[in-house]
Amino acid sequence: MAHSHEKELFGTDGIRGVAGEPPLDSDTVFAVGFCLGQSLPPKASARCVILGEDTRESSRWIAETVAAGLQEAGIEVVSAGVITTPGLAFLTASAGCAAGVMISASHNLYRDNGIKVFASTGFKLPDEDERAITREIYRVLGSAAGPRPSRFPLQPDPAWVRRYVEFLRRAAGSSWSLPSGRLIVDCANGSASGIARDVFAGYGLEVQTVADQPNGRNINWHCGSLHLESLQQAVLLAKASLGVALDGDADRALLVAGNGQIVNGDGILWAASRSMRGRGTLTGGAVVGTVMSNLGLELALEREGLKLLRTPVGDKYVLEEMRRSGVNLGGEPSGHIIFRDLATTGDGLLTALQMLRLLAEHHGSLEQLVDGLEVFPQTILNVRVRERPPLESLPRVQEQIAAGQKRLGASGRVLVRYSGTEPLARVMVEAASAAEVERVAAAIAHSLEESLGSG
Repeated sequence: MAHSHEKELFGTDGIRGVAGEPPLDSDTVFAVGFCLGQSLPPKASARCVILGEDTRESSRWIAETVAAGLQEAGIEVVSAGVITTPGLAFLTASAGCAAGVMISASHNLYRDNGIKVFASTGFKLPDEDERAITREIYRVLGSAAGPRPSRFPLQPDPAWVRRYVEFLRRAAGSSWSLPSGRLIVDCANGSASGIARDVFAGYGLEVQTVADQPNGRNINWHCGSLHLESLQQAVLLAKASLGVALDGDADRALLVAGNGQIVNGDGILWAASRSMRGRGTLTGGAVVGTVMSNLGLELALEREGLKLLRTPVGDKYVLEEMRRSGVNLGGEPSGHIIFRDLATTGDGLLTALQMLRLLAEHHGSLEQLVDGLEVFPQTILNVRVRERPPLESLPRVQEQIAAGQKRLGASGRVLVRYSGTEPLARVMVEAASAAEVERVAAAIAHSLEESLGSG
């Protein structure tokens, strides 16, 4: 029965797995393209799907297999080649394509890959559409008469990437510049490697890019937004004004201030919300975050008379709440920041440009922009799991969660959830006391390892 497999295919950020293994084997990948093509309206004005990919060695064959499936369904395919995920989303909507497909596993290492699907609007597909396509995929895979997988050779057109870079420059505006200084951009050996210099040139800063030599296997390898140590060192050594860390598909950005201080998505939301509110451009009287957003952000926004609306993890869910509540700023601590007036998804390059613009407008440093945000001690422990039963069905785990919450009291938070993209259970604990945070998190993680650990 296909129905029982539905959520196994699409996670919180599309389909993800090890390239070449289910669900990213040739049969399934071809079926994704074929079933997506069949799901598109037959009378759509543009029966055309645009494809993009990151720098993994597997991205091209996956893109060509999706393309072959789409063509089997009668859909025209165009390729932007290597591009960021938000760039692909922008092009899907602005070029009037019926859909967009991005081949990337975002911040994961090169062996993993993924398929992210965007509707003609540039928004990620709603869960119900993903479920409908999933049912069709399993039906095709279960049919002996279904089409056999093949590949369609793609010829990327560089004009697509130029169009995206021009959009970023327009969105940033041209009426500002920064005093001389240095900007260091860590491209994670990913999708932004070839365009970062062009994006940031001309705003008064000397631009230096690092981790900008992708070889198919070094994407996110000890670089990018999950590995900030080397960027911190580079910023301090060069006495740079700012460091920007992207991930493999550049849909997120984290920042390093000139003094080495790391500013994550919560800090970016705090700085941006105050600036936008001051200009009268913040809508909805709120900012949208997730269950992982730090309690310090919620309290800081409260002092400013703003609410923090929380959603499940995933920028897709952040965006859904933003649209529902009429809010135009939202994001995640991981650095997925959505400026709703400018984009349909998190965009690391756009976020960095907006923060540079804030620095120019306020004539200050990044440290000053995030002043007033008191971050509560928080830890996140990852436990590798062999299966994912409902957490409520694990008495020992529930016992430790309840004990931890009681110990921390009203000023603490405990959140345990499964990752939507990896075989992990994540334990997040935050409170005023760092020692208590570590103690509670360790106890819950130990109970998970005993119950579900994969060894």
